[in-house]
Amino acid sequence: MAATRAYLDYNASAPLIAEARAAMVAALDAANPSSVHTEGRASRRLVEDARRDVARLVNARPEHVIFTSGATEAASTLLTPDWQMGRGAIRMSYLYVSAADHPCLLNGGRFAPAQVTRIGVDRNGVADLEALAAALAQHDKSAGLPLVAIHAANNETGVVQPVGRIAEIVKAAGGVLVVDAVQAAGRIPLDMSAPYADYLILSSHKIGGPKGVGAIVAASDLMMPRPLVNGGGQEKGHRAGTENVAGIAGFGAAARAALAGLDDMDAIARRRDEVEAIVRELAPDAEIFGNGAQRLANTTFFAIPGVKAETAQIAFDLAGVALSAGSACSSGKVGPSHVLKAMGHGDSLGALRVSIGRATGAEEIGAFRVALAGIVARRAGKEKAA
Repeated sequence: MAATRAYLDYNASAPLIAEARAAMVAALDAANPSSVHTEGRASRRLVEDARRDVARLVNARPEHVIFTSGATEAASTLLTPDWQMGRGAIRMSYLYVSAADHPCLLNGGRFAPAQVTRIGVDRNGVADLEALAAALAQHDKSAGLPLVAIHAANNETGVVQPVGRIAEIVKAAGGVLVVDAVQAAGRIPLDMSAPYADYLILSSHKIGGPKGVGAIVAASDLMMPRPLVNGGGQEKGHRAGTENVAGIAGFGAAARAALAGLDDMDAIARRRDEVEAIVRELAPDAEIFGNGAQRLANTTFFAIPGVKAETAQIAFDLAGVALSAGSACSSGKVGPSHVLKAMGHGDSLGALRVSIGRATGAEEIGAFRVALAGIVARRAGKEKAA
């Protein structure tokens, strides 16, 4: 086992940044923010300050930010047939998702399986816009509106979707667009004031904040989904339960840092390119997925013929390098990537994901090189023995 560790799994969870930790510690003794006494009002200020910081990250209005326990709860809240506009009910009769989406979208939320259609992607993982437009053109509006949900950036490949063009298609069809911006936030600019999504999904721990807190960000408050969590009137009645003040404070601090750090993405992209150069040098037959499309600056997803992803992940871990074999949302299980299958690469091909951040430096990349060299050498030995 290596004495020091190299962490290259930011898409699974970014390390907690110092600013978020400090904000959380300062808020741990906070009172109930719904209380009207002095202590309660102080807690409310912490929550509302964080709400403003999260709103600034995506250029939204603070009153349109709803805090949740995480991105999965946010998705489950938004993916419902039942919506309200004022006192009137609005029906979403069908959900359209990308076949390469995160499971929290693919599972359809509160829609029945028969009400969900998956839209294909191309070999680079970009959504098939013609197929989406055709599906929406056939949508029966007499039964309700179409709801479209798609990720802004894929958690495995880092491929960025053309959300602006998708929004145009959805609006032309009279639909509503939900965008999972969990991986995109803090890595590409997001602007809710422009023609973009109707609703965004955010997660604190992907940007260096604490786990267990996320948000729904709406473009307006004219129409909102039926609450998933009912009870008190917290979050303007959209999400009941006493707010996680310490977690929300940490989320706000992480959002401030993420917004300030958007200028770091060029440097992070250069480090990602170093990683890919190492892969190509040591394993010229490796395939890097999604590199024909726009990708997040911090992500590479690759496969080496003859090397099982699960075996390689264990070898990297023993060498002191933490990375993933795809998504980290399956209770630690390593299996076929539904993203690669959707991209037409088959369901038996394993792949490794390296995802980096601002703290990733030459030492971590050097550890990756050493570990990969050992894996490739073992592959060569097995091929020679065979």
